Amino acid sequence: MPKEGDRGLSERERLGLANKPLLAWYHGNARELPWRENPQPYRVWISEIMLQQTRIEAVKPYFDRFMREIPGVAELAEVEDDRLMKLWEGLGYYNRARNLKKAAQQIVLDYRGEMPLCYRELVKLPGVGSYTAGAIASIAFGEAVPAVDGNVLRVVSRILASREDILKQPTRRRIEALLAETMPKQDAGSFNQGIMELGETICLPKGKPRCEECPLAKLCLAFHEELTDVIPVKSPPPKRRCEKRTVCILEYQGQIGLRKRKGTGLLASLYELPNAEGHLLPGQLAAAFGLASEDILACEPLPTAKHIFSHVEWHMVGYRVCLAKGMPKEYIRAEKEELKATYPLPNAFARYTKLIK
Repeated sequence: MPKEGDRGLSERERLGLANKPLLAWYHGNARELPWRENPQPYRVWISEIMLQQTRIEAVKPYFDRFMREIPGVAELAEVEDDRLMKLWEGLGYYNRARNLKKAAQQIVLDYRGEMPLCYRELVKLPGVGSYTAGAIASIAFGEAVPAVDGNVLRVVSRILASREDILKQPTRRRIEALLAETMPKQDAGSFNQGIMELGETICLPKGKPRCEECPLAKLCLAFHEELTDVIPVKSPPPKRRCEKRTVCILEYQGQIGLRKRKGTGLLASLYELPNAEGHLLPGQLAAAFGLASEDILACEPLPTAKHIFSHVEWHMVGYRVCLAKGMPKEYIRAEKEELKATYPLPNAFARYTKLIK
């Protein structure tokens, strides 16, 4: 009989042997998280969408507030766009929130307001890919389907000592297929959460993984062959484009000038502090922002800032511009209190919105 740490086991045998220790570890070590307390389909769905590209600790307060204000599918389908964006403010990747509303409207129309009960139907919803559909179907409905995210790809690649690039779709599909064949048919939700939890807390992506605490160390080929520093294999991300921008805090008698971005492209339909391409000098601000030079009462330089999107970086300089004769008509006149309660401003401008007194 082959030993767990050698290569005598097939991939399916190795993954199958992982089920029992993984479930035992998860049931003894699962973190207490708000969405786990009551894993109803709607709550699982919202939490999984929020957790994409976002840390668990950052998501917790957003999830609690979202559940209070939008407690179900019907409310989500009808929520005003600006209110939805305000609730999402700070989480980033705002298309996630837009797709939530689109999916809720589809659920109301096609499923009488009830979440679809299986993976095959869930994956048809806007913004719900194979991972999210697998998470909802397994956690909320007990369906034995995998939910493969970056944590799962890393854990499985290390267990199998696989050199396949985990950013390639064929690799993801192969691991999904392997898990679909080998995962337990009972307690599938705990299995999926367990392998994700293992990747988040033990089989870490950066730094040294905590292999001495891992319930699957005996089965892990990367551990036995000292390959955890080179597995998983990931192709380098494309180089981000850098853009220079100038941001202005336009102030007049307690009001702040805002603009609403167009409905497509980066930060679509969100409100923003006025900004322009390039790093402008004080003498260039009037022309760039539709002002006359005599309109500017005072101009104060502000600290520089940087914001990283997925494919572009903004390198920003800023100014506080106090106006003498009122806010130009093309700007939204927002009271300072409304910035907190009404207007969703993306994190890209956080360095400057914090300077609004």
